[in-house]
Amino acid sequence: MTATDPHRVVEAAWRIEAAQLIARLTRIVRDVGLAEEIAQDTLVLALEQWPTQGIPRDPGPWLMATAKHRAIDLVRRRIRYGEKLAEIGRDLEIAPVDEQDAVDDALDDHVGDDLLRLIFIACHPVLSTEARTALTLRVVGGLSTEEIARAFLVAEPTVGQRIVRAKRTLAAKRVPFELPPPDQLPQRLASVLEVLYLIFNEGYSATAGEDWMRPDLCREALRLGRVLAGLMPDQAEVHGLVALMEIQSSRTWARTDGGGAAILLGDQDRARWDRLLIRRGLAALARAQEIGGVLGPFVLQAEIAACHARARSTAETDWSRLAALYLVLTHVWPSPVAELNRAVAVGMAQGPADGMEIVDKVQAGGALDQYPQLPAVRADLLARLGRTAEAQREYARAAALTRNASEREIFRRKAEG
Repeated sequence: MTATDPHRVVEAAWRIEAAQLIARLTRIVRDVGLAEEIAQDTLVLALEQWPTQGIPRDPGPWLMATAKHRAIDLVRRRIRYGEKLAEIGRDLEIAPVDEQDAVDDALDDHVGDDLLRLIFIACHPVLSTEARTALTLRVVGGLSTEEIARAFLVAEPTVGQRIVRAKRTLAAKRVPFELPPPDQLPQRLASVLEVLYLIFNEGYSATAGEDWMRPDLCREALRLGRVLAGLMPDQAEVHGLVALMEIQSSRTWARTDGGGAAILLGDQDRARWDRLLIRRGLAALARAQEIGGVLGPFVLQAEIAACHARARSTAETDWSRLAALYLVLTHVWPSPVAELNRAVAVGMAQGPADGMEIVDKVQAGGALDQYPQLPAVRADLLARLGRTAEAQREYARAAALTRNASEREIFRRKAEG
């Protein structure tokens, strides 16, 4: 074992456990900013101790137990015992630390999942939609400001300021870190669904780094979506989001080759798609359709994913239906990214010239100037129009814009012809 191995283990354990740590700590200290600080202190302690004292047999539980010890010590020091006793229903002054699970039992509620509970708490109406989503993605999703900025199509400093202001606002307004009653959960549902969607998207196509995907994020978002579907079984959009994530997840094994190189949708071997996940996704979509009501963005996107899942190849895909679904989506959930995707579908259904007309309008809007998929879509359409040199220049521009190494390699190869 090398001297750096403990540090690698710490980093890996932190990546897996950080969100759960912060969620659990928030239940104890009732302050997401403070919970984040305690979690970071625990990380520093692991970096100090593990190289000299050895790696614990179970790194995750070590981090959790250590963080909870520190949180309860802080509660003892900073909060009057009587007030805290009323909050968590136990005498922290005399209780031994090995009975800390009683804290969790005393704080149990109708959600029953720490991360999902924290998402609902952070998505408080006192915050703007942008602030609550940025805060939750940072704390729960573990996304960097760069990754969140990409999701919002804004500058990184803007995201950083939103997160800082969100924490300050929650503290200044003395927002209680407790869930609203079940009948008020739907009021926060739209923000919660958007957060899960963005966490999943970052896992599906990582913003930066060597990894094409971050499956851990996809799995966690899907798990939380399934929990949410059980909590709110009559909400069509919840089932729509679960359907979307199930179907998208089905492609995981087909998105890389034997050497780990990325494979785009049109080049994937659909025989490698996970049929079980597709069946689960289609079942969730059917449930959303049974519930009915006004079509929402996630049900529509699940319908789009289902079109791909039902087709045996790119050529057999119902591109006309996809173009129509994207058109509805751009009205229900206006977005330049949705409009760009519509351009792809229109280009396949009606021809590259019609698709290019839409792309040109999106480009003129300027919102996607730093979005690598814009020149990539332009390149594909230009290539199909026989404008090879222009297409190669657009692929080169896409390669220069992306921060993901796997995606950059795809665009680079296409640029070289």
